[in-house]
Amino acid sequence: MKFLVTIGLALLLLTLESVMVQQLGLAISRIDVTVVLVAFLAMRANTQEGAISSFAVGYLLDLMSGQPTGLFTFLAVFTFLVGKLVVSLVEVRGRAAFALFAMGADVGHGMLAGFFTWLTTKEGTPLASLPGLPLQVTLTGVAAVFLYPLLKRFEASQDRTSSAGLLR
Repeated sequence: MKFLVTIGLALLLLTLESVMVQQLGLAISRIDVTVVLVAFLAMRANTQEGAISSFAVGYLLDLMSGQPTGLFTFLAVFTFLVGKLVVSLVEVRGRAAFALFAMGADVGHGMLAGFFTWLTTKEGTPLASLPGLPLQVTLTGVAAVFLYPLLKRFEASQDRTSSAGLLR
């Protein structure tokens, strides 16, 4: 059930992100809510569940972004695995720490997305996406601050329903 909730939440957040980016007139940058979801999965989900959910979230972003197919799918799973490694080394607790964690994940995600996009396109420079990256990372950090309590609430509701079990 956690997988379905993650997919539904990713669809909702991607829809809200696309509307907000258009309404705010952000041509160069975006709010990377998928990285916030993947960062939360890196903190809370086990490896198999998190990797599959990250794959699905990245695939949804691939479908909605118009970038080369498979780019964000690969980057979501890669970001999840690197985030899982970082979480094993550094303890992330609270909104501020989660926002910094998500911002760091977004820096790596954005730079790798720019690099791989440069590799797959004929025109452009490798630095084409870098001017919008600071704004994107900042907006992702703000989104992480607001999404952290919501994600914790979803996680807590999922834990309650799964812990009831057969011996209710």
